[in-house]
Amino acid sequence: MTGPFNARLRAEVERKQSHLCLGLDLDPARPSRLHDNTLDSLIDASFAIVEETWDQVWGYKLNFAFFERFGSQGYTWLENLASEIGQRALVIGDAKRGDIGNTARNYAHAIFQHLNLDAATVNPYMGQDAVEPFLADPAHGAFVLCLTSNPGAEDFQRYGDDRPLFLEVAAWAQNLNDADNLGLVVGATHPSDLENVRLAAPGLPLLIPGIGAQGGSLEAAMAASTPEAPNIINVSRGILYAGEGALDDILAAIDKYNRDINQFA
Repeated sequence: MTGPFNARLRAEVERKQSHLCLGLDLDPARPSRLHDNTLDSLIDASFAIVEETWDQVWGYKLNFAFFERFGSQGYTWLENLASEIGQRALVIGDAKRGDIGNTARNYAHAIFQHLNLDAATVNPYMGQDAVEPFLADPAHGAFVLCLTSNPGAEDFQRYGDDRPLFLEVAAWAQNLNDADNLGLVVGATHPSDLENVRLAAPGLPLLIPGIGAQGGSLEAAMAASTPEAPNIINVSRGILYAGEGALDDILAAIDKYNRDINQFA
């Protein structure tokens, strides 16, 4: 693990010719050829998916909630899955941490040192000292929540008429990116805002959820991508539960997403 995280991000895009991040959000309530609603089948499915897809995707996003719902067994699954992926692909720990001082340092230690993940999602609401522990080692990165894809994003993120809060967050993060290891989370369900985020943060890669099941515009998402700050498209349900959810269905969906993304890259 060498070089700043964003340099590693760019290198993986080039090496794999993929901007696609696969969210491994396996849901026991969803019908699938790969798993039922038992923990053991979910674990087996996650390992099978990684084995078949690691060379086809830029990386993976592990949403901690889908593991933590199972308590200590779920955390063991998270540990083992992170180890299984290893150095084959970059991994984002989607924990949305946001606390200060020693608490933030311990969160960062757990994600980067214990789980050996490459990046984490971070909430900026508590300010710079809540984010800095995730930036202390340039090889690890943080994606700051900027403009999210959920309906409740309207409650606070657009506060301010002339310059909404999400643009203040984008500009603040750009100024904090001294070690080239900071990015932003910007939902694809806000296509008209992506250009303004890019103008406010020209040097930051964007992690973009909201494509696929949430219906975001892939063309608009990639229009804001640059070689220096490439956008990473996160898709979870739209791939994991494509067709009947069999491995062949997942691989076909990944291939289609890669082709569709690359035509706009």
